[in-house]
Amino acid sequence: MTAAAEATPLSRASVVDALADALRSRILSGDLVPGASLREEALATAYDVSRHTLRAALRALAGEGLIRIVPNRGASVTQLVAADLIPLFELRAALELEACRLTLGRNDGTLPATVHDRLDELVRTCRSKGSDWSEIADAHAHFHGAVVAGAQSPRIEDAYARLATELNLFLVQLRPVWSRRRMIDHHRTLVTDLETTGDVIALRRHLEDGLEAVLESS
Repeated sequence: MTAAAEATPLSRASVVDALADALRSRILSGDLVPGASLREEALATAYDVSRHTLRAALRALAGEGLIRIVPNRGASVTQLVAADLIPLFELRAALELEACRLTLGRNDGTLPATVHDRLDELVRTCRSKGSDWSEIADAHAHFHGAVVAGAQSPRIEDAYARLATELNLFLVQLRPVWSRRRMIDHHRTLVTDLETTGDVIALRRHLEDGLEAVLESS
């Protein structure tokens, strides 16, 4: 699908913000796939904006890490490769496993109600025929965010929050190889294993499964 194919007219007061929002939504839903070229002429025509406005929106998205702009080559949707994915996994695992260990320790070996609530949200979203991948990605982020928040460690939460953009891009690349059913089962199994064993190795395996799926599809 081309970048211009699903464009819809914009009506918000700030056209730059509206355009950035529209493109961001398409990137995170997987409509604009990782590595897709963002051609200025086609996008400017599709959204009925000037090149100047489009470039401002693209710069905003580049600042978020969602796209990459290469001089004389233009912009494209960011695609994480092994050199990006492995260090991201290492940092995510370090933060999330320690947070999970603290969360279990503060709750007598169980996960707090907020984690179970977020799991229910993720299951509902995956089962909803009207949901798109960006909504599943949001529900997924809420679940893992609840695990981290349970640690009651503002420093860990802050460091984890800084990974949000890269984790969103990771979820976009996971989409083609990870079904909704698998998303549900994988997270239900994680919660059961964590509360049954109290061992965060279950979380490490959970994270490794996603990483391996994306690397194998690259």
